[in-house]
Amino acid sequence: MNFKTIGIVISREYLNKVKKKSFIWTTLLVPILVAGLTIGVMVAMINTKDKTRTIAVADASGIVLPYLTDTETIRYTDVSDMPLDSVKARLGALGYDGVLSISALNIEEKTVQADIFSNKPFGMELTDNINARINRAVEDYRISSYNIEGLDQILKDVKANVRMHAYTLGDDGEEKISEAGVYSILSMVLGIFLFLFVTLFGGMVMSSVIEEKSSRVVEVLVSSVKSTELMFGKIIGIALVAMTQFLLWIVLSVAIIGIGGAAIGFDKLGGGDTTQMVSSMGGMDAGQIEAMTAQIGEQSEFATVLNTLRAIPWGQLIGLFIVYFVFGYLLYASMFAAIGSAVENEGDTQQLQMPLTIPLLLAYMIALYAFRAPDSSIAFWGSIIPFTSPIVMISRLPFGVPTWQLVVSIVLLVATFALCAWASAKIYRVGILMFGKKSTWKDLWKWLKQK
Repeated sequence: MNFKTIGIVISREYLNKVKKKSFIWTTLLVPILVAGLTIGVMVAMINTKDKTRTIAVADASGIVLPYLTDTETIRYTDVSDMPLDSVKARLGALGYDGVLSISALNIEEKTVQADIFSNKPFGMELTDNINARINRAVEDYRISSYNIEGLDQILKDVKANVRMHAYTLGDDGEEKISEAGVYSILSMVLGIFLFLFVTLFGGMVMSSVIEEKSSRVVEVLVSSVKSTELMFGKIIGIALVAMTQFLLWIVLSVAIIGIGGAAIGFDKLGGGDTTQMVSSMGGMDAGQIEAMTAQIGEQSEFATVLNTLRAIPWGQLIGLFIVYFVFGYLLYASMFAAIGSAVENEGDTQQLQMPLTIPLLLAYMIALYAFRAPDSSIAFWGSIIPFTSPIVMISRLPFGVPTWQLVVSIVLLVATFALCAWASAKIYRVGILMFGKKSTWKDLWKWLKQK
């Protein structure tokens, strides 16, 4: 192959793609959407409050109503002296959003039955809040039924609230704090990103090949360059387009989030009174709120997350992400190019594309499981087998992978890419000039065997 010719094809493919309006608009809009979604979700989660609901309470037990104190979003009204059916029939007219019915106290089991009726379903936050307060009322009743002086305080004193802190030990014995949730989220994000990139840009290669073949442009191109040079130039050119777009997405997203956060005020995103935040969880008395507030002050979850993120070897992680992205993309892009050369329109690709789609979907499903059990057999083999390893291995990396597994995985991936690229080039050479016939796997096998 003539590398100078491949370079010309790469340049042509790259410039054609980046000059398209669709590329420019996608590159600009995606970071804006990501930044808007990120800031919007943070603001909504912290500052958005549900509208105030008025709940009528018919308490036949006599123990629950005192625990149903008003909050910013719930107002309680005692209607125990009114017929329940009458209240249910006239909820809207009476100005109530719902009616909570508490049964008479079951003396033997020391419990009550609770039912809430409304014209529209309530959100989980409201129902969890009410349910927690009912449970608290029943628990206190049970404690008082033992007639042991100070039992309530004794139970509070013996209740443990220990939070285990996890650390990882480096080769030099250095201790680094680690939070499993951070690794799990990072694992999922990396796996999903790689899956999307490989399928998105691999499909772009196939579409580009089909477009040139259906328009007969390829007949002019192959008169000047070899078909294999055209294929590899196209694959590498689109790979550069993918990396350009990916880097621009990162830079623009970070910039927009930074500017937007500064304009809004990061204190609005993460600030606020801790006690008020805890109390919004509902179902807690003043003592519980005070204890949890103290715990949050003593050990900040945010600080733990930051320390965990600092302990991650980002250089190694980013380097391996690029390696698996490049060779994973090249592996599938070469096969997508071969399929694109065998058809004249995208509607004919479904049957031929299925054997490529199944391994990608399988890798995606294993990657979603890998963050739960990164060293399980299915995760191990998924990270070794070349057709799934780019997505699965990258999902295991945050949890630490032995060097020998990385070496074996990368060597097999590169070797498989070389083999598939050679086979795809043979199919591409014949298929790109075949017109007027719907190709099958039998045809591809025949082209592969041609010398």
